Amino acid sequence: MNKFKHLKISNLIKIRYLKGKSNNKFYIVFLHGFMSDIEGEKPKTLLKYCNKNNLGFLAIEYSGHGKSTGKFTDGNISLWTKQVKTAIKKIIKGKNFILIGSSMGSWLSFNQFKFFSKQIKGFMGIGSAPEFLEKVMWKKFTKKMKAQTIAKGVYNLKHGGFEYPITYQLIKDSRKNLVFNKKIYTRIPVSLFHGSKDEAIPPIFSRRLLKTFIYAKKKLFVIKNGDHSLFNKKYQKKILRELDNIVKVVT
Repeated sequence: MNKFKHLKISNLIKIRYLKGKSNNKFYIVFLHGFMSDIEGEKPKTLLKYCNKNNLGFLAIEYSGHGKSTGKFTDGNISLWTKQVKTAIKKIIKGKNFILIGSSMGSWLSFNQFKFFSKQIKGFMGIGSAPEFLEKVMWKKFTKKMKAQTIAKGVYNLKHGGFEYPITYQLIKDSRKNLVFNKKIYTRIPVSLFHGSKDEAIPPIFSRRLLKTFIYAKKKLFVIKNGDHSLFNKKYQKKILRELDNIVKVVT
């Protein structure tokens, strides 16, 4: 039975992670989405896949998410990127891995290339959402909502039965983490999945992200009628089949 563990990042922060069988030479690293956690269907399915295929597995939960410590309102892309970097360095160390990012996890995955370009052997994105804080969320805010966010430092956004405390520092920090203006020259396989009916993040985000990889072996799968999550049984099979293809090429 695989159990969740905690990694001490600082005196105040311990982030939770899920690790598969130890002593593997090659890993799959999963990064979850905005206000998500590592107890969902994706990490469970990927862990099962890795155990079956004798691959290492690591899912990282950022501060303020799930049962990791820290306030969500203190977090931002820069901070969560550093936490992922620290977890990979301490747990995977010098071993090679494939990154799988879900939604915001794809953004944090992209940021890892500046630290682990030699160790990253493949990248997979599911409903990739780089730059979504500015280009989707902030863009949809009314003038009144923006003014309140700036004045009070936070706006409690109600959406889909959930409440998201969106801080102004989170928005400002996102502008320091632009992706679409960058280029990555690695020759690894990069496969992105996006639902044609994704109501949260349009497929254009995956198309633009794919363009940042100049020499990669690139694939984009736009799933007909697919949603943002893209992880019912039918979609799972497609994603795991493509992961199989990448694993065969790089291991």
